[in-house]
Amino acid sequence: MQKMTYTQALNLAIREEMERNDRVVLFGEDIGKPGGAFKVTQGLWERFGSERVLDTPISETGFFGMAVGAALTGLRPVVEILYMDFCAVAMDQLINQANKLTYMSGGQFPVPVVFRGQQGAGRGNGAQHSQSFESLFCNMPGIEVVLPSSPNDAYGLFKTAVRNNKPVIFLEHKLLYGIRGEVEVGQDPIPFGKANIVRRGEDVTIVAVSRMVELAKEAAANLEQIGISCEIIDPRTLVPFDLETVKKSVQKTGRLVVVEESHKWGSIGTSIIHEVVEQAFDYLDAPPKLVGTENVPIPYSKPLEDAAIPSVPKIESAVQSLV
Repeated sequence: MQKMTYTQALNLAIREEMERNDRVVLFGEDIGKPGGAFKVTQGLWERFGSERVLDTPISETGFFGMAVGAALTGLRPVVEILYMDFCAVAMDQLINQANKLTYMSGGQFPVPVVFRGQQGAGRGNGAQHSQSFESLFCNMPGIEVVLPSSPNDAYGLFKTAVRNNKPVIFLEHKLLYGIRGEVEVGQDPIPFGKANIVRRGEDVTIVAVSRMVELAKEAAANLEQIGISCEIIDPRTLVPFDLETVKKSVQKTGRLVVVEESHKWGSIGTSIIHEVVEQAFDYLDAPPKLVGTENVPIPYSKPLEDAAIPSVPKIESAVQSLV
């Protein structure tokens, strides 16, 4: 075990996978000598050279398409998206090409490409640089959706993503890059579709996505002081989703709160609640609650942003309303 930041864990995982397989290549804006705006790829250009670490023009449509084509010819591209918001300009490459070509070819053409980058609010970056797109990506069959919440998960899940034969959206929350944690260096890849029970509890199940795990842990610690025991589940991947772990937890607690940073209307959180209500209704002692972002563009003003997005007090309030 080694202690490192989320950024360092990602950098190490990318480096090890590039050393393991010379068909892994990186595409992105300024990922070469500068190491990217968030330094996730720092040092990789020096180690692997410009043939495998390719600085691209500011044209997501172009280099997303290039990555899909490269994957079809046998490479394993890893595409860095500076802000996940910018994938909107290359949506055709994602939802009409990457996620459909294997299906349309009857399984003949795998598309092993990873689209990774940071998303999320909390830093006052405004409406075009703060969105959380996991719910959108979950509505694109053929793409696997991954949201690591810790350095160890970032390390282990990236290894699975780059070895996968399906396109993967790998979503890194911008406010997680600096957190530190123990990483099991050299571990086997963490399988997709296997949730992590972050904290055991008896009274309420909290399903928390990405950075919301950190908020849920803080809320659970506060609630423990007033006698409420929370079980926190981090799904780690939303496609595939580990519904069985959630159902077993709800069977024990009888109550469910889902916390995510997507806008609440039409969110993946509503789908999780729907599945639990449909398949585990008899276990529920109270209606499930969803804590998410209000249905407004993310404000630039920090106080307004804080009012719009999930917070520790909002999680605590949702839990208390159930017990």
